[in-house]
Amino acid sequence: MTLTKQPKEDMTTNIITIDFETYYDKEYGLKKLTTEAYIRDKRFEVIGVAVKVADQQTQWCSGTHAQIKAFLSQFGIEDSYLLAHNMAFDGAILNWHFGIKPKYYLDTLSMSRPITGLTVGGSLDKLVKKFGLGEKGKEVLNALGKHGADFTPEEMQAYANYCINDVELTYKLYRVLQEYSTPKEQYIIDLMLRMFIDPVLQLREDVLEQHLVNIRTKKQTLMERIDASIGRDNLMSNPQFAEVLRKLGVKPPTKTSLRTGKETYAFGKTDSEFKALLEHDDPRVQAVVSARLGVKSTLEETRTESFIAIAKRGALPILLNYYGAHTGRASGGDKINLQNLPRGGSLRKSISVPQNHALVACDSSQIEARVVAWLAGQIDLLDDFRNKIDIYSKFATEVYGRTIDKSVDKIERFVGKTCILGLGYGMGKDKFKSTLKIGQAGVSVDLPIEDAERIVKLYREKYSYVAALWKEADTALAKMTSGYEYEFGTGIKLKCIGEKIWLPNGMFIYYPNLRKTSEGFVYDGRYGPVNIYGGKVVENVVQALARIVVFDQMAKIDQALRKLDTPEYRFKVVLTVHDEVVACVHDGFAQACLKLMEDIMHIPPKWASDLPVACEGGFSYNYGDAKS
Repeated sequence: MTLTKQPKEDMTTNIITIDFETYYDKEYGLKKLTTEAYIRDKRFEVIGVAVKVADQQTQWCSGTHAQIKAFLSQFGIEDSYLLAHNMAFDGAILNWHFGIKPKYYLDTLSMSRPITGLTVGGSLDKLVKKFGLGEKGKEVLNALGKHGADFTPEEMQAYANYCINDVELTYKLYRVLQEYSTPKEQYIIDLMLRMFIDPVLQLREDVLEQHLVNIRTKKQTLMERIDASIGRDNLMSNPQFAEVLRKLGVKPPTKTSLRTGKETYAFGKTDSEFKALLEHDDPRVQAVVSARLGVKSTLEETRTESFIAIAKRGALPILLNYYGAHTGRASGGDKINLQNLPRGGSLRKSISVPQNHALVACDSSQIEARVVAWLAGQIDLLDDFRNKIDIYSKFATEVYGRTIDKSVDKIERFVGKTCILGLGYGMGKDKFKSTLKIGQAGVSVDLPIEDAERIVKLYREKYSYVAALWKEADTALAKMTSGYEYEFGTGIKLKCIGEKIWLPNGMFIYYPNLRKTSEGFVYDGRYGPVNIYGGKVVENVVQALARIVVFDQMAKIDQALRKLDTPEYRFKVVLTVHDEVVACVHDGFAQACLKLMEDIMHIPPKWASDLPVACEGGFSYNYGDAKS
């Protein structure tokens, strides 16, 4: 893997590296609990901690809580850059148990994700082996079920050496990884870590408890209807269950049978695509899949239970995985993925703020559709966005051959919206039909396949530059696998070299072991080979560019708010969901904060000065009502 180094200021003279070792046993550990639940549990105990100041010798301390706190207090962590591998863990311990917050967080786990393409894994052990930095010890395995008082002096010394080695390896790994990150990306890592380590959001237990009652009541009624209208036999029979899914607008997932070599339905407990239906937007789909798998609770039910448990322990820490997708987008962590909370639902309304504060939410409107048009050079579509035309209604007008009014023709406009937001990546008639049938926000359309085909053709003919971009991306794949450099795109020329498509922020989209096979182009993903083609490349690139736009806006908003932040009144970005930025501020500043966010999110980036960006937002005392 060939990497390109990024020039930057050396911060290592002001870095403190840290690693905590904590008590765990077979029933109490990170394999059983979330990071938040583990650290806040009454069983939590720090066995010891190792600290390295700059490139000096690493120091170790074990003992009572008071002794460890006194040890930590001598290093001036509050004025330093703090480094760890998996900083969400170590930083939360430092803040939640010792009340210490550094000037800036650095995390080698986060930094490694874009560089390894998510294929190596995030463990320190695997990463230091990949970069040839040394070997991680195994003494932690001998600490199972042992409190600090249970260690002999010899055992404690061995554990200390193990922890010291981890710190040294983390510092070495950082020196390697820092060459391939950028200051702006480091800020985004720090910002996301603070969402978890320094939580502000509150959870309304009363709202959650009532929601849980409602869910269970509805689930019982729904399951009774399923038994009556579908029957348990239809849930267990593969062909009949497949038909149940089709009637609900879901294409049954399939796989190749290892026994027969033929295509068969993927309805097993280990089939990831089938299990993903437990998180489907339609509760009916969740219910029938839950019944098929023998799962007692739906996703909404278990998530509500998790929220209630967190509410009893304290504020809501938001754990987002930096570069959780290889396009750079964040993914949800700690088993409470806030990236797919239903709009208008009780879970959103349960997320609240401390007294005298408000939540301000603002999202970058149709950012991916705008970036698709800009990247492709689809001038007419760009002009419509620039002139603030309701593009969903305009395209729906062409689909239906009559004027579509946003306030009246909600179903038709939904079809137009699905076209603009979905067809830009080469979606075919079958998926388009399925997407409309699944619906959104209570609107669903069962379109004949002939109409779906006609609409897809209409989109591709009207926006021919977008369709041409898919072919250009196919050419890019061919050039990359043949060893040639290539550039594609109109709004911006993106350089494609080897296994990477370089982005304007100095980062890249990485396709490990990109190659051409008899089936097409393939690269090595996190869980095995992944097929890649022109439309998918365009989707990857557009998501990556949209992510840069939104995250740069988020960083600017946060930088402005941090100047106002105090322990009494919080001013900080507390959450990002897809293209949305959410801030918590003193409620007297809410209107001014909304204006600040709108001003920032209306400015295009320097590398895309002609990209017509827009936003919409609002504020309230809970997340559900902050933006209608």
